[in-house]
Amino acid sequence: MAGTEFEFSDQDFQRVRRIINQVAGISLADGKRELVYSRLSRRLRQYGFRRFVDYCDLLETGNDEAELREFVNALTTNLTSFFREPHHFEFLAGELLPSLIRARGSSNRRIRVWSAGCSTGEEPYSIAIVLRETLPATGWDIKILATDLDSNVLATAERGVYEWNRVKDLSESRLRRWFHKGRNAQAGWVRVAPALRDLITFRQLNLMDDWPMRGPFDLIFCRNVVIYFDKATQQILFERYADILIEQGHLFVGHSESLFKVTERFTPLGKTIYQRCR
Repeated sequence: MAGTEFEFSDQDFQRVRRIINQVAGISLADGKRELVYSRLSRRLRQYGFRRFVDYCDLLETGNDEAELREFVNALTTNLTSFFREPHHFEFLAGELLPSLIRARGSSNRRIRVWSAGCSTGEEPYSIAIVLRETLPATGWDIKILATDLDSNVLATAERGVYEWNRVKDLSESRLRRWFHKGRNAQAGWVRVAPALRDLITFRQLNLMDDWPMRGPFDLIFCRNVVIYFDKATQQILFERYADILIEQGHLFVGHSESLFKVTERFTPLGKTIYQRCR
């Protein structure tokens, strides 16, 4: 790229695309060249490099795992919010959880949820709110696993501390019940209540690696994640999701994502909600 701070050729861009695909399964589109340059320039400055080729050489040695994490963190997008795509949470509260309560009675009061690609935590905390508000207060064994590839956003999620503008659109009753307002030096911030934090375990996980958990999960949220993967990688991932879900378990994907012609193991229920059928 002429006239820029760092030397960045077409070959360098293709090399970055290849590395991020190998490391994280992410397929960068042709139009992401400027994004790559912008996001990775800070990493080159960190090492004093003048050329992208030198940075790629560093990554491909495989000797610096910490830098590989920084590389992935820089190229992943983590846009999220509390109760994003609200129809998913309405279905969870109004249909799915009441159905589970009726079906399980007193014999099986275990619920396992996976938020795959949890970003800064708004999604798993939103799930936790719905579970707490919908399920009986006692007698249920509830656990939420929240994972992400990006170690930086996971640190934010685990702290559970957010600026006021992240929660200001929630109802007054939810704000009072599930968030503690900061005072003095912490004014303008809120902290998630322990009753929600206690339900969630945060872990770093590359979806392309082996999964340490066995499940089974009752439902999986994987929203706005597979848009970064090619069809072949999506097929593998959805097969693995089906394998770790209970029979007739539910999968929630993002508004621009679809399982059409990707897998036959899920039945669409509408509005990017799917149910395992085999």
